[in-house]
Amino acid sequence: MRGGARKNSGRHKVSPEIKKIMKSIHISPQLFEDIHNLKVNECSSFSSKCEYLLTEGYNRVMKKRIETEDKLTFIDLFAGIGGIRQGFEDKNTRCVFSSEWDKYSSKTYEANYGDTPYGDITQISEKDIPKHDVLLAGFPCQPFSHIGKREGFGHETQGTLFFDVLRILKYHMPKMFLLENVPGLLTIQKGETFRIILENLESLGYSVFFEVLDAQDFGLPQVRKRVVIVGFHPDLNISTFAFPQGNKELRVPISSILEQNPNGYSISKHLQESYLFKKNDGKPQIVDTNSDIQVKTLVASYHKIQRLTGTFVRGGETGLRLFSELECKRLMGFSDDFIIPVSRTQMYRQMGNSVAVPMIREVAKAMKEELSSVQNIAKNRA
Repeated sequence: MRGGARKNSGRHKVSPEIKKIMKSIHISPQLFEDIHNLKVNECSSFSSKCEYLLTEGYNRVMKKRIETEDKLTFIDLFAGIGGIRQGFEDKNTRCVFSSEWDKYSSKTYEANYGDTPYGDITQISEKDIPKHDVLLAGFPCQPFSHIGKREGFGHETQGTLFFDVLRILKYHMPKMFLLENVPGLLTIQKGETFRIILENLESLGYSVFFEVLDAQDFGLPQVRKRVVIVGFHPDLNISTFAFPQGNKELRVPISSILEQNPNGYSISKHLQESYLFKKNDGKPQIVDTNSDIQVKTLVASYHKIQRLTGTFVRGGETGLRLFSELECKRLMGFSDDFIIPVSRTQMYRQMGNSVAVPMIREVAKAMKEELSSVQNIAKNRA
């Protein structure tokens, strides 16, 4: 006669949380050997080592994904060598797209950021550009040829590169945008060009603000005025924005960034006598290690050694020289280790076409703080 069921007899039910699932995977013989020989605390069997490695790898991937999703994404249009990106990018942001048509600028951009910019933005559909939170662009200053005509969306801006900024903004409607240009943008065509730009940006619903800022107020030994335009998505309800003003009382002298007689930048005696000093009119601007001024704007044509726009340094083999590569980087606010993989002529063009990095950094900081403030208020209300 059989007795009743014994207490605790039979198989125990295994909790789904700890139940193992058997799956087969294929790995190389070398990887098998590496895992087999790997010493991992409390993992003696091959199976336990694999489970440990998979768990560690999965956790790292998920952590990186969460960090990536939390970052403010941005695109970099008319990127040049990435000056605006230098000022905007930090550990809490991520660039998802960049565009630059000049092959030499693209080479410098890739050398410093590891990204190869896409080419001509006019040939790229807005649909092919990734979704983003912020649009950055240092678009060229161009007059509009369709003023007064009524031909649909952005009609007056068509045929200019600003139209490409506009069409991308309209399609993606990012949270913010930052645009940079020369002050002449405010006055060409008697101000009509700038009026049309503001009108078109505001027609998308953005709150738009602009101000002319000067690099010498942001710690650079250079007079470099630029108009900066920022915009905020209508859903953010931002009605005011205070541009940073820098410090007009604390100016950095040009002498503080000069090298001691770098090689290879001398201007010939013949050019000095026949052109640069042919008139006794105080031009060109000459500086040395005792100069406490802020120099003229570094222009893209600096390599042409122009007496009206250029600033040159006393010293060197012939008594006068151009700014060195390192000095140009410091004039613009790039780090000393910023990579220049192109010729000297291209270097001067790229630096002269770029932006004052510290100035952009301060504007970007103010924009991020404004966005963060609005988002925190929204969270508290929810």
